[in-house]
Order: sequence, then C-alpha cells, then structure tokens
Amino acid sequence: MTPPNGPSAAVLKLLGAMRGDRQDPDTERGQALVRLIIVGIVALYIIFEVLAARMPLNRAGLALLAYMGFSVIFSVSVYLAILRAPGPNHPRRWLGMAHDYIGITFTMAIGGKILLPVYSVLLWVTVGNGLRYGPNYLAAATCLALLSLSASAYISPYWRENPYLVATLVVTAIIVPAYAYLLLTQIRQARDEAAAANRAKSSLLAQASHDLRQPVHAISLFTACLRDSNLAAEEWKMVDNIDKSLQSVSRLFRSLLDVSTLDSGRVTPRMEVVAIGEVLDDVIRLNSEAARWANVTLQSVATEAFVRIDPILIATMVQNVVSNALKYARGRPVLIGCRRRGASLAIEVHDRGQGISERHLPKVFDEFYRAGDQGMDGVGLGLSIVKRLADLMRLEISIESRPGRGTVVKIAGLEMVKTDHHRASPNRSRPLTMLDGLRVVLIDDDKDVLLATATLLEKWGCMVQPETSMPSADTSCDLIVTDFELDGGRTGLQCIDFLRRSNGRWIPAVIMTGHDIKIVIEALSGEDIPILSKPVRPAELRSAVMAQKLNAKGGGLSASNLANP
Repeated sequence: MTPPNGPSAAVLKLLGAMRGDRQDPDTERGQALVRLIIVGIVALYIIFEVLAARMPLNRAGLALLAYMGFSVIFSVSVYLAILRAPGPNHPRRWLGMAHDYIGITFTMAIGGKILLPVYSVLLWVTVGNGLRYGPNYLAAATCLALLSLSASAYISPYWRENPYLVATLVVTAIIVPAYAYLLLTQIRQARDEAAAANRAKSSLLAQASHDLRQPVHAISLFTACLRDSNLAAEEWKMVDNIDKSLQSVSRLFRSLLDVSTLDSGRVTPRMEVVAIGEVLDDVIRLNSEAARWANVTLQSVATEAFVRIDPILIATMVQNVVSNALKYARGRPVLIGCRRRGASLAIEVHDRGQGISERHLPKVFDEFYRAGDQGMDGVGLGLSIVKRLADLMRLEISIESRPGRGTVVKIAGLEMVKTDHHRASPNRSRPLTMLDGLRVVLIDDDKDVLLATATLLEKWGCMVQPETSMPSADTSCDLIVTDFELDGGRTGLQCIDFLRRSNGRWIPAVIMTGHDIKIVIEALSGEDIPILSKPVRPAELRSAVMAQKLNAKGGGLSASNLANP
C-alpha cells in the first residue's frame, strides 16, 4: 500500500510507538520541536501577564521568568542534540520528561490561578510523551503528572483553597491518557487487521499471478513455434493476434506481481554500477515486437554514462513508461534518452502521442487511474509502480504533457559514477551463431510449459532432454534451462549445482521463474545466471540461450563457482 500522508501518517506513527516500534527518528525530533514551541508560548504568556500588571514582578515572578529562560535554552539544546544524533535515546527522553514535569510543577505552584492554563501543557506532556514512546512511557508519564499535581496542590495556597478544582484536574489527568490509550489501541487493532488482510491479498495476487503465468508462458512459446511453421497469410495474422493478446495479459501479470511484491515490503534496492545505455538497449530490444504491432519507431540516444542504481528496478520503471508510450502513441515515434543534471542523470521518454490533459496529470501516478476512456488495455498500474519504485530508490519522477503534442516522462536523480572500464557484454560484442547441436537439459515440473519450451528449443536446432525433476547423475549437456521452484521442495539452483558436480565442470545455465525475481537473486548469492520472468518472450529466451552459449565458448564466466556452489 502507498504510505499515508497528512494526519493519518501521524496517527500511524503513534501506533508504531504504541506497539514498541521506536526507531523512527522523527518521533523524538517532533516531540522536541513541539516542546520548544510550547515553552516559547508559555514564556510569552508570562511576559504578557507581567506587563499587564496581573502578575507581580516579585522574587517569585523573577524566579519564574529566569526558569522560563532556562527552559528555552534547554529546549533548543535538546532539539539540536537530536538533529546531531537522531534515533532512540532513552536517557534523553527521560531527561526531557523530567524537565517538562519540573517546569510545569514550578510554574503552576508559583503562578496560581493566573498560570492555571499551563495544566493543558501537563496533559500534552502526558499524552505526547506517553503515546510517542510506548505504553511504558505512558504509564510513567501519568504517574509523573499525578506527582506534579500533588506537589502543586501542596505548595500553592490557591490550589489548597480549591480542593474540588484539584480533584477535577487529577481525574482528568487519569481519564484523558487512559481514554486516548483505549482509542488508539482499538485503532491499532483495526490497522493490524487491515495490514493482515493486505498481506493476504498480496500473497493471493502473487500466487494467482504465478499459477496463471504458467499456461500463458506455455501458450506464448507454442505461438512462437507456430511462427516458425509454414503458415499462410491468414494463419500468420491469427497467430499475430494471439501474440498481441498474450502480451497484454503478460503485462497485467507483471504489474500484479510487482504490486504484490511492493505491498509485501520485500523490495530492497541493490545498488550497483550500471551502464545505463545497456539497460535502455535491453528495454528497446524487449519491446521491439510490441513497437512493430503499434507501428511505433522506438529508438534510444546512445550514452556511455555509468550510474549507481538497482538495474532490475530501473529497467522495470523504464519498461512501464515505454509500455504506456507504445499504447498511447500508436503510429508515432518514441525516443528514450538521458540528460545530465549536474552530478546526476535523468532518463527521459518522449512520445508524440495524443498527450494528457492538465486535469488528469496530478492523478496519473495513482493506482488503477487511467487518463480517460481511450479503449486501451491495462488497468492503470504501470505508472503507479513507477512512482513507488522511484520513492523506494529516492528518485524523482515527473510527467509533462500537452494534448495533441505528446508526453515526456522523466526519471531524475540517478547518481552518476566515473569508471574507466566497460564490462563487456558477450551477446553484443560477438556475432550470433546458430544453436544447432546445443545439448540442453530442460527442467520444469509443468508438463505444458516443458513441452512448449522443448518444442521451441528444438526448432532452434537444440538437442533437448526434458525433465520434470532432478536429472540423473550421468546426464551430460552444454546448457541447463530450469524453472526455479520445482515440486518436492527442490529448486532449479539445486539442479544446476547437481549437474555441474556430476559432470565435474562448469555448465552455463538459465533460470525461468514466475516468482519475485528478487528472491531468486538472493538465492543465487551473486552467481551470474540469467533470470527470465514468466511469461518469457521467445526472443528473451533465445537471447539468453545464445548469450550463455557464447559465454561457454569464450570463457566469459569463470568456472570457480564449481568449487563454491
């Protein structure tokens, strides 16, 4: 879910403190800032009462003014200390609470009825400190409030003369924190139930997306096999239409999985140095077929810039923006480029489509929002995912559009990195060769996917050995293509390790998965194995297989992984 803003965010922060989550640096800083403001207001109130001659400037009055001056200095010092060292600090919290209650007691005891309004500050200290820092602090703050009231009643003649007033203030000091605690506890329970429902929804989306990806993946590969057959023009057009529909469904599944993954909170950016030009080239390559269907000229401006970014997340962002451009700029050119902004870089996607009216622009990043009913596919998740990923990596996302003139989407804030080396990409630096005779072990527990993938690989000239589980120890091959999660608790990575050990040599591999790619990357522990997200486009699979064959020939990957699988 998108993080809340405004008052609801403050309530959720209080709820976080109530359940013991006290790691938010804004908690103490916010309390210190409010303390500084209130101390200033009370000091001005006392000065006003002195100037109005309603408070005598005797020894008690001078002592009160002196203490308020000390309180201002103390409050500023605590605030600056929090800025220098943010985060939970229990001694600092207790010191602040002690100052608050001593000051309130001193002020109410000396000021009498003139400073009776300071009682409201006592309630703020009790509720504020207590609810910000948790139930233990709330109980301690309530006890300190009662001690403060008792001391004020004992010292001040005015309070001793009004016992019913004291009793009223004491009861209020007990009831208000207790009632606030009760209400926020109920809100917390409701929030926890909503969070549990949201997690269940995300889990359902992820599982449903994975289960539905399998047949769509198989259909996509079967249609690729049909394309390689001798089809008449009419049959070719039908296959083309099937492919278009499959691409729409595939985009929807990818969006649903992205949303469920973001909702789960498992997405953590893995920053690394990336040649951003290669990322953009990959996006163009993967969208070449969709661009042909939309009659769009899709191009990128060459760049040799390197940035520090999560390559998977930034590719997902650009992919979603480009998909939108292809949908709404049919028959028009789309250009992807980069623009330097000081020490940072911005990726820009320009199209000359129909544009977006000004009234829609503020809402285009909302989930399920579509700018008007234009008869296009999709459910309005693409740009909302882009916005959430941008927030996650602290990037800036903006959109400019003029109806009839086109749209520009900018992803800014990418940190540029100076580097003297360029990592070679074997599939770009070497000419592609045929796959005839390549021995492939194909592992997938879904028989339809297994048959479709095997048929496609065989049409490309590969010799395929299909397996639904762990192959036998005497299996020999040139390449392993495997699903990640298999029946019986096995994984594709275990199959890869087993085949490499049984063959006594390093064998290139490709992993296909319908799950969150981040989980697969973590399981790989840095091993350089291509990961394809289902439904896999035939062009993606062919490119990955060809690249791994070239790696095996050219020694592009080290065999040292065999020693530490």
